[in-house]
Amino acid sequence: MEGESLGWVRLRSTRYARYWCAYHFVWIPKYRRDVLVGEVAEYTRVVLREILSELGCEELALEVMPDHVHVLALCPPRHSPAYVVNYLKGKSARRILQRFPELRSRAVHGKLWSRSYFVATVGNVTAEVVKKYVEEQWAREK
Repeated sequence: MEGESLGWVRLRSTRYARYWCAYHFVWIPKYRRDVLVGEVAEYTRVVLREILSELGCEELALEVMPDHVHVLALCPPRHSPAYVVNYLKGKSARRILQRFPELRSRAVHGKLWSRSYFVATVGNVTAEVVKKYVEEQWAREK
């Protein structure tokens, strides 16, 4: 997924799109219980990295705290932020609960994660960067 550089931003590419879509996601275990510790936390990191890879997303930062998770990732524009976070939560919960069945007793109705989440777009693409990109595209057409 190499791309051209505009300032410090290295654009990513799909077959039909050039992009730099970064999202910061945060979510919590049901009732914000401190269940993401020790081996569970380590396994959660591994699982989330695998799932990001499945989606074609690039991890920029990933932190598993005892009572919440932070994921900063570059994602292809074909995936909405809601799709990405729900896919991460659904797939990870299934794998984590399979590996650590003792968590089921602390999870309500077999649900590891709360339904809610936080998402923010992370933008370092300034108007100047966009202007430069448009000008470069115009120059290529000539």
